[in-house]
Amino acid sequence: MIDTPTILLVAPTFYDVSYSINPWMDPAGWARDPAGMHGRARASFDALRQALGDSGFAVEVAEGAPGQPDMVFPANAAVVLDGRAVLARFRYPQRRGEEAPFAAIFDDLRRRGLIDSVETLPEGCYQEGAGDCIWDAQRGHFWAGYGPRSSREAAQAMSCHFGQEVVALELATEQSYHLDVCFCPLAGGEILYYPPALSEAALATLRARVPASQRIEATADDLRHFSVNAVSREEHVVMTRTTPHLRHELGRRGYRLHEVDLSPYMMSGGGAYCMTLRLDRTSAPVRRAAAA
Repeated sequence: MIDTPTILLVAPTFYDVSYSINPWMDPAGWARDPAGMHGRARASFDALRQALGDSGFAVEVAEGAPGQPDMVFPANAAVVLDGRAVLARFRYPQRRGEEAPFAAIFDDLRRRGLIDSVETLPEGCYQEGAGDCIWDAQRGHFWAGYGPRSSREAAQAMSCHFGQEVVALELATEQSYHLDVCFCPLAGGEILYYPPALSEAALATLRARVPASQRIEATADDLRHFSVNAVSREEHVVMTRTTPHLRHELGRRGYRLHEVDLSPYMMSGGGAYCMTLRLDRTSAPVRRAAAA
């Protein structure tokens, strides 16, 4: 297991938007200028990689596979904690072809010592990686989304695999098809979230566990900008080009924003968090960050 903050990215060599399995996906828009869009996607990827480096991350870049355009979203590939990776099982057939190439990527990471083990879930247990199972370092538990993609029983499966508490939150809209679209634990302990994306029971659970002073409510405009889909480390937050609302709110809490134009990936329903996977997360207690 590594102790350096490390992010996995997947190169956009085979990225395109050729099908639609969530409300954000725009294959018609991509098809109007595929060569131009691919060039923009490459430039966006390079800018994201730079922003992550500027935020103190070491960056590992894996190659995707032909015909698997959404491999650029490795947050959906696995959940990693304490050096253990549990591979995803995808609900939609369009993404199931990613499972074998991602298994090969994680086996290579294991051989190189970047993770310690690679495990799988039972057949039929849909769980779409860290996008639906987000580690909250300040509280020492996972938040797990379920409904559109991951199944309710996946939360218990992840708890058994990692020996950690998993707090299940039901997602209420197809727009927020993964929890990371609408929910982001920040390094200082705050939770940035979009309330309409969660069921009433999920909102009650969140409010019981997180005090009002640490809940940051995102707007519909924030959601459209994929600004909730962010990467947080210490005072750094890497996100898509955001709204004045979030720029002000996060700035006043002491966060330093690294904004990147990720519009080519937003056309597929993804932002900064979707495009990354932390490999170094640990369950060891952390000291509260200065931005709290």
